[in-house]
Amino acid sequence: MSEVRWLSVFFNDLIWYLKTDEKVLYLTFDDGPSENTEWILNKLQSFNAKATFFCLGENVARYPGQFKKILEAGHSVGNHCYSHLRGWKSTNKVYFDDIHKACQLINSNLFRPPYGQISLSQIKHLKQRYKIVMWDVMTKDYKKKKEPEELFRKIVQKARPGSILVFHDSNKASRNMKPVLTKVLDYYDQQGYRFRSIPFQPAKD
Repeated sequence: MSEVRWLSVFFNDLIWYLKTDEKVLYLTFDDGPSENTEWILNKLQSFNAKATFFCLGENVARYPGQFKKILEAGHSVGNHCYSHLRGWKSTNKVYFDDIHKACQLINSNLFRPPYGQISLSQIKHLKQRYKIVMWDVMTKDYKKKKEPEELFRKIVQKARPGSILVFHDSNKASRNMKPVLTKVLDYYDQQGYRFRSIPFQPAKD
């Protein structure tokens, strides 16, 4: 059993993948919106694919037009903090305030902790308001020393029906993200897979 699947057993309040017998994958994009968002949206549209964008509040404030285009294209959005805080290195008050600040702009009941770092007390508090979404396939598109073909092979080894894949909507990741996303969409489309977004609702008051 992989590390992620062990974690999903012990941290079952978190969403690691979505169990299904259908050929479905859930593509997610962290850290946007950015200058790359429109490219991602066009690529997804060419495959009739839907995705979920876990946005930073500070980037929504910087690129409001891109955020609007994500929603207009029918994709889901989630809260990824305002300023990309590490849960393990932040007091709960600072962490929760940062998430709340982002919620004023994003207003989604989906939340993904930056770096996957979140404490038990933070989970206990946040799960009252949010669905905390993790992943079972990290593409590692941000790894500058990795080549797209190597990253793609790792994805194919790990992905399964219902997998949640993490890409990054950022300039840092764009060198790998663009070719790897293209390969993933093309390969799994040929395998008969569909790409769905994770449903979201406005966050509870």
